[in-house]
Formats: sequence, structure tokens, C-alpha cells
Amino acid sequence: MSQPRPAESRSDAELIRTNRGFYESLWSQAKLIGPERFNTWPLLRELAAAAPRRLEVAPGLRPRLPLDGTCFVDLSRAALRRLHASGAHAVHGMIGALPCADASFELICALDILEHVADDDSALAELARVATPGASVLLSVPLHPAAWTAFDDFVGHCRRYEPAQIIARMAQHGFVIEQSAVYGMQPKSSRLLDLGQWYLTHKRERAMWWYNRVFMPLGLHFQKPLRWRDGLGDTRDVDELLLRCRFRPGAMPSR
Repeated sequence: MSQPRPAESRSDAELIRTNRGFYESLWSQAKLIGPERFNTWPLLRELAAAAPRRLEVAPGLRPRLPLDGTCFVDLSRAALRRLHASGAHAVHGMIGALPCADASFELICALDILEHVADDDSALAELARVATPGASVLLSVPLHPAAWTAFDDFVGHCRRYEPAQIIARMAQHGFVIEQSAVYGMQPKSSRLLDLGQWYLTHKRERAMWWYNRVFMPLGLHFQKPLRWRDGLGDTRDVDELLLRCRFRPGAMPSR
């Protein structure tokens, strides 16, 4: 059996269908979990307090920025309903066409999203468009195409990034990577992944019950503390990174 490979050739329409099929079902049966429950909160709390104009893209029901005062943009109608019910300002949209004015936000968070879009250049261009000069931009990206698994396909990933590739891609849009933290909770057991995917495909309601009532609480309980390090740091055997970037449009290289 051949090793699965990144799906760079997928169209936006195909990726939207895959992501909507997975996440709409997930969010329709999940509860909203506040940002203070995640290990990202100690790193983002002070950034959020210092930035009154904030945007979070595609948070689903796992927002990492405060509900009060943050603009949330998501494709999932189920997630938007739950966010609205909790008093958040949330609007329907996608990262490639944000329903926001130019230079609107001092802090932007877009976790677990860049790898889901076919045209990541357009996505980064949109983030640059709505960022104020000097804005902090938080992104997470999976690393190493050679580490691609069936799980990446299942959750709608389009690619993984080589470390040098993500540095260059960010720089093209004026984003300077200042710090990073080792991030992500993908299971290491291929057998466990296969079992989870089978249940999500064939026994979705039962799988969602176990995910929301057992696995998600356990995952939150056993989260490891995150620590910033300069630049990308050592990326060997790192599955995913949380990036803290600064938007410096004057630093954009000439094309």
C-alpha cells in the first residue's frame, strides 16, 4: 500500500466540501469551549488585552481569542449559531475572501486553517489586507510533507509545509516570523487514527458522543504547556507549529 501524499491538486470546491462535511457535523454536535481552557491562552492573553481590534478566522467552537470584542469569521453555520448564542460577533466567510475592511485589526488569529485552503497565497494576502501595519498574526501550520498521513486527507488538509517554505511564503506577504511554539495534538498511533476515522465515517453520531464527552475533555486535561522560542527553532520531529508573526508591509520582498 502506497504512502498517502499531500493533495496540492485539490480544487477549492473539493476542499470546501471535505471541510464542510467534517466540521459542520463536528460543530453541530459540539459545545463551545472558551479560550481560557486551551494551552494557547497563556501565550495569547496579553496579546489580546493589548489589541482592542481583533479577528479570529475559522475558530469553529474552539476560539482562542476572547469572545467579547473579537470578530469571528467562519464557514460553518452551526459554529456561527453557537458563537452568536454566546454573545460573540461572528460572521459567515472564508479566509480567501474576508468580509472585513482593509487595515482593520491589530491582532489576527488563524489556527489550523492555512493547510485547508487550495490557494494559501490568496489566504495570506487577505490576512495582510485586513491587518494594520505592525499587527500580530498568529498562525499554525503542519510541517514536513513526508509526514503526511491518511488523517491529513480525512480532515481536509491540502498540504504540509517544509520549514524553509513557510518562512518564504510568509515573507512574500510581509509577515515576519518572530516566535514559534511546538503545537498540535494529532494521535501518534496509526491504528487509533484508522479506528477513529472508521467510526466518524460509519458511526458518526456515536463517534461524536465519545469525542465531545471523553476524548476532548481528556485532551484538554493533558495539554502540555506551550512556550515561545525565537524564530522556528528546531523543527526536527515537530508535527505542527504555532507561529507568532509581525506584519511589516515594508519588509515585503520585490517580485
